[in-house]
Amino acid sequence: MAATNSQSLFKRRERRNRFQLRKKANGRIRLTVHRSNQHIYAQLIDDAQGTTLAYASTKDKEVGTLKSTSNIEAATKVGELIAARGKKAKVKAVVFDRGGYIYHGRVKALADAARSGGLEF
Repeated sequence: MAATNSQSLFKRRERRNRFQLRKKANGRIRLTVHRSNQHIYAQLIDDAQGTTLAYASTKDKEVGTLKSTSNIEAATKVGELIAARGKKAKVKAVVFDRGGYIYHGRVKALADAARSGGLEF
């Protein structure tokens, strides 16, 4: 029973976050994050076109060898990689879509690395 309640709370946070993003996006590209127990993924999505412009994850070879793919160090590398690929796709300003995840730990590390890599949000 507890798992269903936490899942429903996660979905509510996700819907609430996406609703706020749609109001404030003004046509900007969306940087979305997915976090699993083993990996972290990031995508730059153009909602107007319905296409993914760039993506990065801890599964990419460009991230290199990591001791663990589920820690802050790995999330930082993914953030740097998505920023570099965003620059290559000529993306500067994005809105950060954290989904239902709370903004701390790996999600925050990815966002900070993407900011320092040149993405503005």
